Amino acid sequence: MDDRQLKLLWEAEENAVFQGWDFGYIRNRIREQPLPWDYHAIVEASLSEETMLLDMGTGGGELLCSLRPPAGRTYATEAYPPNVELCRRTLPAYGIEVRQIIEDDKLPFDSGMFDLVINRHESFSPEEVFRVLKPGGRFITQQVGGRNNRELARTLLGDDVGLTDSDFGLASARQSLEAAGFAIERAEECFPVPTFLDVGALVYFARIIEWEFPGFSVERCFGALRKLHEEAVRVGGIATVEHRFLLTAVKPDETR
Repeated sequence: MDDRQLKLLWEAEENAVFQGWDFGYIRNRIREQPLPWDYHAIVEASLSEETMLLDMGTGGGELLCSLRPPAGRTYATEAYPPNVELCRRTLPAYGIEVRQIIEDDKLPFDSGMFDLVINRHESFSPEEVFRVLKPGGRFITQQVGGRNNRELARTLLGDDVGLTDSDFGLASARQSLEAAGFAIERAEECFPVPTFLDVGALVYFARIIEWEFPGFSVERCFGALRKLHEEAVRVGGIATVEHRFLLTAVKPDETR
């Protein structure tokens, strides 16, 4: 396949539709390395029919619905307008109320409203999460650390690219939660190495994750993509280093 054909192919991937937070389009084109924990199972173990639940940054609500949360007692926040509209069309049928947010430190909920707040890959204010939790309530979050895909981003965009804060990780997040008043139950961090099996899958991913690949386009990065294509053909894929961490924290029960 010549350069013109490759460019046309990758531009089609760049323009492919993405909705909610569903990467099913490339699921079979990435070889994942499993995390040492199961976020879904950890959250599920803290749920009951009586739980007042908040899911922060729900995306399209895919993960939240898979948890079968208690109807009429579950709330979700989302900032991205297309996802907000999607969730407002779909989640009320599951008994989930959706609220759009603009700022992390202004959640539209009463103090002490929730038994459980969950957050997967969404920014948050520790003080605001603390406020909306009941005493004894739990916060469970899985985060993408600041070293996620850094070398791959540099390969595509050059050393001068404005990347995310590399210091954001388990230690800094734990410190901020403790400073807000939380007691930490569980804290884990890992650096899995997934592999993109073809450059088209990488193009689709990089276009969506724009905060890690700022300014990415097939046009701008074609030379780097061409080299990565040659590498993928030679070794069977393009490896990258991710950064994940898990924290579960409890708001102390003031009655104890």
